[in-house]
Amino acid sequence: MSVKSFATTASSSTTTGSGADSTRAVVQEFLAARVAGDIARLVALFADEVDWLLAENPAVPWIRPRSTATECAAQLTELMEHTVPEDARASVANFLVDGTDAVLMGHVSGTVRATGKSFEGPFALHLTVEDGRITRHHLYENSLSIAEACAT
Repeated sequence: MSVKSFATTASSSTTTGSGADSTRAVVQEFLAARVAGDIARLVALFADEVDWLLAENPAVPWIRPRSTATECAAQLTELMEHTVPEDARASVANFLVDGTDAVLMGHVSGTVRATGKSFEGPFALHLTVEDGRITRHHLYENSLSIAEACAT
């Protein structure tokens, strides 16, 4: 997910309880670290082993399997290397929390540096937070638009 800025005009729903509050706080910290490009903070927020799901796409250099905190945090660095940071946008329309699970839904867009082509589309991100760290990161996005933007 490309983030230069994260507009959070999100409607939100939260199950009451400390689990949901903790999940919401970690996800908000995750979003802030992404916007700031704080890789060290992202590494600290991801668990040692992460259930990472993002449809593998050989045409897109930053989309690949990951499983460790360092690999997951490095996705942001790789994304910024291959896209134009000034053109990166992500907006969150919904931020739902239920216990240890959070789902963010919104829209993402950007430009691939090597081709100058843009991509855009909706996304959904399912995160699970356990013991204050992200253990699941499943991202669903318009992979066709991104692959087409990467094609020369």
